[in-house]
Amino acid sequence: MASDAVKKVQQKLFRGGNISNDDGLPRSEPALTINIPAVPSTPKPPAAAPPKSTKVSDPSPDDDELDDRQQQDDRSYRERLASRIGADYKGVERYRLEQDERRERHWKRWGPYLSDRQWATVREDYSANGDAWSHFPHEHARSRAYRWGEDGIAGISDNHQRLCFSLSLWNGKDPILKERLFGVTGHQGNHGEDVKELYYYLDSTPSHSYMKFLYKYPQRRYPYEELVTENQNRSRDVAEYEILDSDAFDEDRYWDVFVEYAKDEDEPDNVYIRITAYNRGPDPATLHIIPQLWFPNTWSWPLEKPPMPSLTAHNRSGINYITAKHPDQPKTHLYCLPSPPPVGPDGNFDVDPETEAVEPELLFTENNTNFSRLYGGQNETPYVKDAFHDHIIPSHRPPPPEGDEDFFSHKIRSRARVYSTAGSEVDDDEVEEGPCTPFPSGPDFVNPNKTGTKSAAHYIFKDVPGQGGCSVVRLKLTPLSVKKDLSIEDEGIFDDAVEARRQEADEFYNSLVFGPISDDFKQIMRQALGGMLWTKQYYKFIQKEWLEGDPAQPPPPPERKFIRNRDWRHMHVADVLSMPDKWEYPFFAAWDTAFHCIPLAVVDPAYAKKQLDLMTREWYMKPDGQLPAYEWNFGDVNPPVHAWATFRVFKIERKLYGREDLEFLERVFQKLLLNFTWWVNRKDAEGSNVFEGGFLGLDNIGLFNRSEPLPTGGNLRQADGTAWMAFYCLNMLNIALELAKHNHVYEDIASKFFEHFLFISDAMTYKAGDNESSLWNEEDGIPPTKAKEKR
Repeated sequence: MASDAVKKVQQKLFRGGNISNDDGLPRSEPALTINIPAVPSTPKPPAAAPPKSTKVSDPSPDDDELDDRQQQDDRSYRERLASRIGADYKGVERYRLEQDERRERHWKRWGPYLSDRQWATVREDYSANGDAWSHFPHEHARSRAYRWGEDGIAGISDNHQRLCFSLSLWNGKDPILKERLFGVTGHQGNHGEDVKELYYYLDSTPSHSYMKFLYKYPQRRYPYEELVTENQNRSRDVAEYEILDSDAFDEDRYWDVFVEYAKDEDEPDNVYIRITAYNRGPDPATLHIIPQLWFPNTWSWPLEKPPMPSLTAHNRSGINYITAKHPDQPKTHLYCLPSPPPVGPDGNFDVDPETEAVEPELLFTENNTNFSRLYGGQNETPYVKDAFHDHIIPSHRPPPPEGDEDFFSHKIRSRARVYSTAGSEVDDDEVEEGPCTPFPSGPDFVNPNKTGTKSAAHYIFKDVPGQGGCSVVRLKLTPLSVKKDLSIEDEGIFDDAVEARRQEADEFYNSLVFGPISDDFKQIMRQALGGMLWTKQYYKFIQKEWLEGDPAQPPPPPERKFIRNRDWRHMHVADVLSMPDKWEYPFFAAWDTAFHCIPLAVVDPAYAKKQLDLMTREWYMKPDGQLPAYEWNFGDVNPPVHAWATFRVFKIERKLYGREDLEFLERVFQKLLLNFTWWVNRKDAEGSNVFEGGFLGLDNIGLFNRSEPLPTGGNLRQADGTAWMAFYCLNMLNIALELAKHNHVYEDIASKFFEHFLFISDAMTYKAGDNESSLWNEEDGIPPTKAKEKR
């Protein structure tokens, strides 16, 4: 795509103004605004009668009292809560965070904990050579069950990832469903791994009571092969080939697909899900919206299968819904509401919305590997993970057995694969192109009994008008029945609840603004913090099980035990963690986590403190005090910034929220004493206060990999490693002094860190002898890094 066209797309995404609402909050950028079509007028069901009070009331209240009660009933939840709390009211979202911290309501049970990429991760790598990129490629992801996590687009899960939900789409052109984000791997990209999609984390509250996500989906065939080929053929000194460089978005032929999540005002387990798709192209187009609900595969790995979860289809009051039963959590329903037909750019229906509603087809399969497709083997179950691709996309289906009456005598070609009968000759004119050429019939790819461990609701919106026509899908994830939740049958109540959560998000982020800040900067701050909250991920990795393999699976190659992380068998991680990026770096990195916690402390200090505390717990920290780096090599050495982040988070909470969590500060400080001792014992080889390190924040750029032993032998004396340790000393000194205000025992520890800082400063600054030099090079004006030969 030409550069002017790229700028045009970027301007659509990011142009903004300084227009404010009457309440002083910034208006949303028009291109990022969701305009929900008016709900067709239907008679609302009568409101449920309030429960009878057991208290004795005045038998004849006067008119003023009746008016007051009626007014109270009509007020929003925010207004009612402010009235009840009074002067201590600080906002609905802060109230929810306090409830969650006191464990009165589990507001963070459901959140954006689904990864953007689980394929090609170290956790899923069971190869003999440790090549994670090649062992589990994108081509396998739709057909092969994951062992250690799940992924999806705009996905959510519970905090133990027992049940997952995410978006999938089909434009009628692609050879596969768009159910996960695509990108080039570390081997394919000329600058390493890189996601090749357009998606945006637009908004999120800390409790995830409201979240908003945007995905831009081309109406043309997605250029999978083109992106890989172009990037593979480019050298490192050439710019990367991005999706905007292809013709995928030419003429604005794409969909803006917004996904919003909102929780009930006082019930965190009731989640509203609204998917709104806008046709930005010039012509009418068809879009398949296929939200999916599934259980992660936990049953294929142990010898004795655990109790199986199940998903089943139901219909009540004309509403299709899926019931999820899991042995370790309450029953949950996903209500798949009928959708109104598409509307034009003016917001009006072209057909009668009462008679032309879009009803979803509920699909079911098992979250099991398709061994037949991948390896030519035998499947464990008749219905497998990629069944929805086969059911919806005819060209994705495998050919019938040769000799079957439905076997074609000529080629059927798509850009994904070519089928032909042995020995047949085909003219080019007879070859049919595209993914819409089906085999005449075939087996049921999805379970006709409407049950399984993976499910989907298939909505088809035909001929959505161009230039801004849109379609809307409404779903609700809740433990409640239809009779107990009026919003399931009333779209007006549904949309009002989503709008109320959005307004509460406005209130929360407005409370973080101090001083005169432009609306543009407010929006930047809000989306940046929202992005930090969206990049939470449930991360599971039990190192001992990963090394030894699973009893019900073939044993891994024996040499695999010596590739990486063999000394970290104590690692037993199953937590919601802050990721550097849920696609490019879908794994925790200890020093990245420390930096993440600074902005996170502004919106949710409890979550930031938990992240810092987790990294020092015994199932993360090595017994000798080393903090784990990242899954590619837990033993790598990163800059010691944990103490700095701990004290910063403590001070941010004190300043913004008026609370001093000395228990948190003391708990982490005591564990960091172990880590500091590890640095002194392992990274100061000669006891001269000049430290080694390895990978210390500048990535592995240089003549050799600093994370590995020197090719010449000896040890590496690093000025940056020594400077980081001086920094570590000062932060430990500051924490000790803070704790000494409340416990005099810490005065002695403060003295110790002050002394150690002086020793390191002396080693950095002054010559200790005729053969020793300062760590500062006066001629070059930079600190050197020196290799010292072993004697």
